Amino acid sequence: MTITATPAQAVGTPRAVLPALLTVTFLTALDFFIVNVAMPAIQVDLRAGPAALQWVVAGFGLALAAGLITGGRLGDLYGRRRILAVGLAVFTAASGLCGLAPTAGALIAGRVLQGVGAALLMPQTLAILRTAIPPAAQPRAFSRYALTLGLGAVLGQVVGGVLIRADLFGLDWRACFLINLPVGAVALVLLRRVPEARATLTRKLDLPGAALVTAALVALVLPLIQGRAQGWPAWTWGSLALAAVLFSAFILLQRYRPEPLVHPALFKVRAFAAGLVAVQAFWMGQASFFLVLALYLQSGRGLSALGSGAVFTAVGAGYLLTSRQAHRVAARLGRATVAVGGVVMAAGLGALALAADRPLPWVLPGLALEGLGMGLALGPLTTLALSAVPAEHTGSASGVLATVNQTGNALGVALIGIVFYRAATVAEGFRASVVALVVLELALAFLARLLPRS
Repeated sequence: MTITATPAQAVGTPRAVLPALLTVTFLTALDFFIVNVAMPAIQVDLRAGPAALQWVVAGFGLALAAGLITGGRLGDLYGRRRILAVGLAVFTAASGLCGLAPTAGALIAGRVLQGVGAALLMPQTLAILRTAIPPAAQPRAFSRYALTLGLGAVLGQVVGGVLIRADLFGLDWRACFLINLPVGAVALVLLRRVPEARATLTRKLDLPGAALVTAALVALVLPLIQGRAQGWPAWTWGSLALAAVLFSAFILLQRYRPEPLVHPALFKVRAFAAGLVAVQAFWMGQASFFLVLALYLQSGRGLSALGSGAVFTAVGAGYLLTSRQAHRVAARLGRATVAVGGVVMAAGLGALALAADRPLPWVLPGLALEGLGMGLALGPLTTLALSAVPAEHTGSASGVLATVNQTGNALGVALIGIVFYRAATVAEGFRASVVALVVLELALAFLARLLPRS
């Protein structure tokens, strides 16, 4: 199986490709986190109950997680730039529907459609970074990708607070979605400079495999999203058991399909297999940390959405400092860069545990350390995980990697959520959560030993 592309060396330079890919990455990361800030205003304006509010977030996450593997393979089949453009157009149009939604039900439908668009575009971003950018420039490109992800996450809190406070044209929370329209339009124009590529010997989509893995992911992620809030009823455990059966059936099916959705040989690539485990550990920690931090600052400290977003900039400052240089550090330290990042995050979380009951300024050093560690770990981790993947499998590998990212988010939130909500007070819950996350970050540092040395 081979890859064909327009002369990437003519139009596929980092200077031409990166602006488009990073704009798309920033848009999706910003949207994921900006919604959390808008939830109180959505509840009041649309008279949404707790279940509806939960599905505003869950609908997006479920559609995203369930579609990433299929989305990655569609890029291999029909062209990565083409599927990226389709996904971006769907995501942007769905943002408009969300911003104009008259009811909570319409907003949830728009969020599900956003998730479908994101599932199409996210794997293509990683795949194009891997195939369209010269190998020597890839570490720096992935470092900028990681930087953009982090900035989108942190600025989502700030931008959301600013937009709601400003109440531009009386739009209130709707501006948090409608802002995606001009950004998405600019990104679509920039995509014209991205080279096209596909796996030319892949002729058709494995529809049975796509249906089976989609059902398996829904059965896995749905109880993780809904379980804690509902007290883990019997259906959640039944769904998790069903997910195990469906994944087993999917793996068995892939061995006998002439053109499998995910080639079994991928998991024999040690860098990729070890990278999946490490990526799972990393994202289990990050999604849950952002959740408990937001709850701690707003419910425990009494800060507004804007004030909470301002505190989040301490994480962003640390992240900005190291993520820009992570590729240079990794050139010297290799996989040890990920381990160092894990240890620094653990130190930052430990400092936060000690400062949970102290005045707010005592929290800031721990947040900055957490950001420093995140910036060191994320870019090199993504680069190493995809480093040995054959070019013809880059799309499906990127889809699998992004799926592990999302399932890690859901699993981390579910597990750390149990720790947080069992505590008597918000401060105690925050302290217990970050102590649990210390263990997870140290596990990431250990798992880094399984990655390629450089």
